[in-house]
Amino acid sequence: MRIAVLSPVAWRTPPRHYGPWEQMASNLTEGLVNAGLEVSLFATADSLTSAKLDAVIAEGYEENRELDAKVVECLHISNLMEKAKNFDLIHNHYDFLPLSYSRLIQTPMLTTIHGFSSKKIIPVFQKYNSSSHYVSISHADRDKNLNYLKTVYNGIDTSHFEFNNRPDDYLLFFGRIHPDKGTAEAIQIAIASNKCLVIAGIIQDQHYFNSKIAPFLNSNIQYVGPAGPEQRNLLLKQAAALLHPINFEEPFGLSVAEAMICGTPVIAFNRGSMPELIKDQETGFLVHNVEDAVAAVKNLGLINRQACRTWAISNFSKETMVKEYIRLYEQILST
Repeated sequence: MRIAVLSPVAWRTPPRHYGPWEQMASNLTEGLVNAGLEVSLFATADSLTSAKLDAVIAEGYEENRELDAKVVECLHISNLMEKAKNFDLIHNHYDFLPLSYSRLIQTPMLTTIHGFSSKKIIPVFQKYNSSSHYVSISHADRDKNLNYLKTVYNGIDTSHFEFNNRPDDYLLFFGRIHPDKGTAEAIQIAIASNKCLVIAGIIQDQHYFNSKIAPFLNSNIQYVGPAGPEQRNLLLKQAAALLHPINFEEPFGLSVAEAMICGTPVIAFNRGSMPELIKDQETGFLVHNVEDAVAAVKNLGLINRQACRTWAISNFSKETMVKEYIRLYEQILST
């Protein structure tokens, strides 16, 4: 089975710090290679993979702002589509743009929909509803007008995350600094709980950071910047809990699964996919506001950290994800 995995080119695959779609493309590619499949990864030239790397873009357009994103996208996607006949199946992780080629090639395409940046993009998915194949990353992140083969949860490389049953006493916010992710609410929770808070992630909204985050930074509330793999593992495993007070319907939430793999419970606002990721009062707490979250912090002692890890590995491991996708590949190719 010859599989082409199309990764985004905003960041390197796998990303140095931020880049969830690139991370999932990487995890899947490495898992497919380990399963014995012939895999080509279409990504930036600086990407790291055990598969065959095919690249026409030197580096991600978010890492080199002199690049024009639209030009990069055109060159990158067309590179694969012009080679489509060399593959049995294309697995698209690049959102809706590659769908516009799907009726011009004979190779079937499976698209993992990693969320909808806007309702305005849904008509493109609708246009190719009958001729393409879609996978959702959570039951919560589905559009009623689209046909889905299955929901396949994102899969984490569990070897990158260590279990820790003796955490420190700090709370952690791990994610992009943006109103959607609730960084300001995490600060409110920490202050009301009289706990230290570590904030890690890229600043996606500088005004939000300057006005809602920076004024509260001190010895108890620290911003440590973006965190690469080693620092991410250290921060997650040593935290008493991950705070995830999201203000949008989040399709998945990689840091939630990664925290639980380390044994760290998650306190999250009950929106989007959170009820699918978190077993309330067993691997964390689903809450509705800051006050509920403060109460949950007081009850962290009720959570068994080993139960967090067991749950996360059984549902959100790379191995589980790869098995599910191989079944879908076989299903598509058999028809």
